[in-house]
Amino acid sequence: MFDLSAIQAALCEFQLDGWLLYDFRGSNPLARKVLDLEGRGMGSRRVLYAIPAHGEPRKLVHRIESGALDHLPGSKTIYLKWQELEAGVQHLVDGMKNVAMEYSPRNANPYVSRVDAGTVELVRAFGAEPVNSGDLIQLFEASWSDQQISLHLEAEVCTTAAYDMAWKLIKERVLAGQTITEVQVQTAIMEHFETHGMTSHHGPIVGVNAHGGDPHYEPSLAHDTPIQRGDFVLLDLWAKSKQDGGVYSDLTRVAYVGEVVPEKYETIFQIVAKARDAAIAIVRDAFANGRALRGWEVDRACRDVIDAAGYGDKFVHRTGHSIGTDTHGNGANMDDLETHEERRVLPRTCFSIEPGIYLDDFGVRSEVNVYIDGAGQVHVTGGLQTEVLALLA
Repeated sequence: MFDLSAIQAALCEFQLDGWLLYDFRGSNPLARKVLDLEGRGMGSRRVLYAIPAHGEPRKLVHRIESGALDHLPGSKTIYLKWQELEAGVQHLVDGMKNVAMEYSPRNANPYVSRVDAGTVELVRAFGAEPVNSGDLIQLFEASWSDQQISLHLEAEVCTTAAYDMAWKLIKERVLAGQTITEVQVQTAIMEHFETHGMTSHHGPIVGVNAHGGDPHYEPSLAHDTPIQRGDFVLLDLWAKSKQDGGVYSDLTRVAYVGEVVPEKYETIFQIVAKARDAAIAIVRDAFANGRALRGWEVDRACRDVIDAAGYGDKFVHRTGHSIGTDTHGNGANMDDLETHEERRVLPRTCFSIEPGIYLDDFGVRSEVNVYIDGAGQVHVTGGLQTEVLALLA
């Protein structure tokens, strides 16, 4: 829900003169969400909405779509010719020395960088310096309501139960000498979600042995693999409530199909778990001491552990991603690998922590979710796996 007073308070907090939200034919989904444009039609002309830190917002819309922003407060300028568009942009940023936009210098953060270079040049030509709106986006698109917190916890109960069901299914089939495959486990999990009112945009990862060494492995009938005694299994699943506003629980656990876990699996798991716990610790410490925390710092704390153990080149993805109504949300990621994530870790946002080590014959990942409540308390959901599960013990 669009909240002008909250946005202007945030602009003052971040010492910004304003926020310029721009969209052309759906090119900026972040702006569309903030401006509550979803479901109102895509539109075929450029729309801009300027929110100053103080005073009345200003709209710029095309003559044939002049009502595009009528649901929002503020004065309206209508353009037709390109010259009128450029003059309108100048009016929007008049008096602003810095203006937040969905822009990232050098495209350092493509998750935020949604405004084309030409529009940035135009704004800059009128004396306003565009700055990254990433933290504003978090506040007004990635932060959770109290209801969403409850829906996340419901989803966590369901995903945890899915693990219990999946491990039991594998154990029973193997002990009975019956065949159970990756796709069959995947199908059983999706049926579990449907039965419990949950949904998922994609089937879970069920990776046996070397398949677990591929972080984005996708089971399919074309290369379905039986799960047998002596196999190592990585299971990554995610689900959310079908209710409006449902947000994801996204977890990864590992197991060995046998009575006693071989040392090579447990050794790698303990390195991964230590890295996971180091990431959680830096988040807890920062919020306990009122220190601003950036996403890259969480990744670095985690990655340092795996680097020190000699497996740095086997940890091939960021430590974590934002979680929301999409599995990968629009808040800060825990990343100093693929990007140098400068966005702050903010209250009322949620993200995964999921370090991994991926070897030729197996892979280990341990994933939990971390939610920061409105008071800055750090909550870990999904449970901390402390050792490789021996399924047949």
